[in-house]
Amino acid sequence: MNTQEKIIAGLLAVFLVGWLFYSQTQQVKEAKLRAAQQATAQKAGTLPPEAPQTNGVAPILTAPPASLVATPAVALPATPRVPEELVELSDDEVRVSISSHGAVVKSVQLSQFPTKPGKISDSNPPMVLDYAVAPALALSGLPGIASDAPYQLTKDASGRIITLKTVTAQQVEVTRRIELHKNYQIAVTDTVRNMGAERLLIGTNEICIGVMHKEHSAQAVLSVDSLPVAEKAKTKYWGSEDLTKTYLLGGSVGGCGGSSSAAGLPESLTIPVVESQKWVALKSRFFVSALTASETNSGFSLKTVRDMKQPNFSLTVLSANMVFPGRSLEQGEAMTRNYTLFVGPKKLSLLRSMGNKMEDVMNFGFFWWFCELLVPTLNFFHSLIPNYGVAILLLTLLVRIIFWPLTHKSTVSMKKMQELQPKLKEIQAKFKDNPTKMQQETWACYKENKVNPLSSCLPMLIQIPVFIALFTVLQSAVELRYAPFLWINDLSEPENLFLGMIPYVGALNILPILMAGTMALQTYLTPSAGDPAQQKMMLIMMPIMMLFMFYSFPSALSLYWTVSQVLSIVQMLMIRRTVAHEHPSVEILPPDESMTRQQRRAATR
Repeated sequence: MNTQEKIIAGLLAVFLVGWLFYSQTQQVKEAKLRAAQQATAQKAGTLPPEAPQTNGVAPILTAPPASLVATPAVALPATPRVPEELVELSDDEVRVSISSHGAVVKSVQLSQFPTKPGKISDSNPPMVLDYAVAPALALSGLPGIASDAPYQLTKDASGRIITLKTVTAQQVEVTRRIELHKNYQIAVTDTVRNMGAERLLIGTNEICIGVMHKEHSAQAVLSVDSLPVAEKAKTKYWGSEDLTKTYLLGGSVGGCGGSSSAAGLPESLTIPVVESQKWVALKSRFFVSALTASETNSGFSLKTVRDMKQPNFSLTVLSANMVFPGRSLEQGEAMTRNYTLFVGPKKLSLLRSMGNKMEDVMNFGFFWWFCELLVPTLNFFHSLIPNYGVAILLLTLLVRIIFWPLTHKSTVSMKKMQELQPKLKEIQAKFKDNPTKMQQETWACYKENKVNPLSSCLPMLIQIPVFIALFTVLQSAVELRYAPFLWINDLSEPENLFLGMIPYVGALNILPILMAGTMALQTYLTPSAGDPAQQKMMLIMMPIMMLFMFYSFPSALSLYWTVSQVLSIVQMLMIRRTVAHEHPSVEILPPDESMTRQQRRAATR
């Protein structure tokens, strides 16, 4: 295999196979690793030892220290004495259901997002985030107040503000004001007042951020992000934090891909994180529940629940509480705490408008700068023609146009290298016993004819950021959720035609097959001066490898890659025709079989 082919094959293998496979499997692997340590901890009857703090920014994963608790606070299990009252705050974006039992958010309907592919209708209602198992805004740790305590509820005339109030037997008054804002934001103000005759001690107390349930999809994910308050702190993605893995695991388990059995592991796991955060966000693949608070918190606690029916670890439910340190209130004194709860889609423009680097929830990774260009570009094309399949086609065309001059130059260079083969063969035959001289003469020939053998790698290099950015966007941007195109119901998922009817593969996905076919044709048409046997192997093996790799990936990715290759084939045919007119064809002789493979390699270095 010559230098050009080595680089192309290496780029495809390293960037496409390694990065994409790692990205898709890493979260599943880490979820399994998180469960292993809990099993060990429960057997020992203790939590794992406190993780060492490596610097001023790194979080400490341990139980909250006793100094944070002024007095033990008891969450009373009292049953409400009055019937539950449910009211709603709604606009064009959301419908928020609020309960008088605990002054909590029981559910949020996202009015612009259907439950399944297709338009919203009676048979396909809007998406609902159900918080029943862990109601958002539920308070715990306040003296004498149960998490489901009854509140008096009042809705103002505007229909956008609800006020809830309760008073305990210890004369602790809690007043909560909930106001619905635009852009999926819920503003909350809590006031706790000591109405008693004595000083009130409040222990460590918490507020629930909500809960996320895993969707029924092979692409579905659950995770938690947070931004520490430390200066210049970076957003923490707890699915990949080394300290988190150390805390939960204490070492590695499982084999390749972390596919160890979940037998004997606990159903639920609670992880305390002691470090002040600007915000904490629970995420599914396309939606997020995020909380910010006006008062400095002391971290958060995360609870996970796995599917006990699955032999391997499978996370199904994720909830979290923001934790606040204890304090005291003198007679008549009150404390006020403001929150902003965002419950909505993972949409870049919405999250960016909230400030505090909330857009990091998108988790675009290394190519974040390109992803942040890609999303508005796709939305722009969608505004012209309201179909994201067409938007991907236009994006592919735009990329090919931008890099047309570079691709043209590369293809012409490869064609000229073919024409130089007779002369290169003479050099190889003349200096076959002197590889160093052969290499010098070969490069002198390239220079004389203004040919760069490495230029063929550039078109592949420039496609990698676009490819990875598109893959990343498909994993998180809600715009492509249930986006249809031709026979495809959802561009963010495989096509899944005849689902469950095809042995071994489960469903028919047409685009990966077309992609493999166009890749084989492109390889066949690409000029090559390398070993014919190696070229033939590339012609067969690379399309097969890509077919297996892409078969279960989102169809939008296969659509982009297929169209890009079709445009590349068209461009190549045009260039071949142009070069044929400008440079009469020269007979291309096969490589000298009397030379060893090492000698042929040396000639092209």
